[in-house]
Amino acid sequence: MNFMRRNLLALAGAAGLSALAAGLGATQAQAQEVTLRMHQFLPQQANVPKYVLDVWAAKVEAESDGRIKIQHFPSMQLGGKPPELIDQVIDGVADIVWTVAGYTPGRFPRTEVFELPFMMTNAEATSKAYWELAEKEMLDQDFKDFHVIGVWVHGPGLIHSKEPIKTVADLNGVKLRAPTRVTNMMFSSLGATPVGMPVPAVPEALSKGVIDATVIPWEVAGILKVPELVSSHTEFGDASLYTTSFIFAMNKDKYESLPDDLKAVVDANSGLEFSALAGKTMAEYDAPTRKVAVDRGNNIIELTADEVQEWRDASKGTTDAWVKEMDEKGLNGTALLEEASALIAKHTEGN
Repeated sequence: MNFMRRNLLALAGAAGLSALAAGLGATQAQAQEVTLRMHQFLPQQANVPKYVLDVWAAKVEAESDGRIKIQHFPSMQLGGKPPELIDQVIDGVADIVWTVAGYTPGRFPRTEVFELPFMMTNAEATSKAYWELAEKEMLDQDFKDFHVIGVWVHGPGLIHSKEPIKTVADLNGVKLRAPTRVTNMMFSSLGATPVGMPVPAVPEALSKGVIDATVIPWEVAGILKVPELVSSHTEFGDASLYTTSFIFAMNKDKYESLPDDLKAVVDANSGLEFSALAGKTMAEYDAPTRKVAVDRGNNIIELTADEVQEWRDASKGTTDAWVKEMDEKGLNGTALLEEASALIAKHTEGN
């Protein structure tokens, strides 16, 4: 009897240890690290990777107590070309991507409203407007296949050219790289010959004469050495000829697979304020590159209000054509334009 009792106690002890081990295993599994691969198209040392994406990643890692690890793959190191980034995050090739909405023309039509001529006031206000419109109109429609962390725009877009461009007529026959469908529409209507390519291809295209000019903000021009490849830069005073819409997104299944407390960390670093900060940060890095161009003795053409008005008048047809196209697609371009304009005005007044 004592022998049987000892065996039963031993079995009970073993069962208890197994249950304890199972419990510890579950706790350890819950605390396991989650590694997220972040993929984007610019070099690691460019401003957005360095001052937006890496800062965001470090904050998420710290607030998760190291349970989230983010591996940053710049310059398309996971393979593919920039226009493929959005499908890479949908398919799980990457867990997080930063990309240009217009790299897949027509795929995210509502984002284009912010890229219309002279639509933007400043990057921070317009990025807030972009997020608010995205929450209302895009998250469940244009962006339904991925989880959105942030959306933003860059600072004022301007023209960088080998020959001076001051009037609209100066664009005639100029081979010009523009970033998106809307900007290509605009420059085509103004007499230029648009040449499409992702932004990393710009330096080689300028040096080989494939293009005569490009439109990008000062901030991006720096990492691409554009001030060394052209001699003229056309600014539009307090106005912004155009801007570009960006998307910072996460694979939907990967986000949903996170424990609730880690989802909360991602959520705390997503949305309106993060989008505004990203846009503001991009714009803040315009000044250093502009100084490089000035120090090189490049020709900075600063248009007067009257000269800018000529460009406004000439580009109005692009906005009208876009609204008509959206209306025909059943997207109510008129309402999108009015709502985006109102949101930009609201946030600009608050700055």
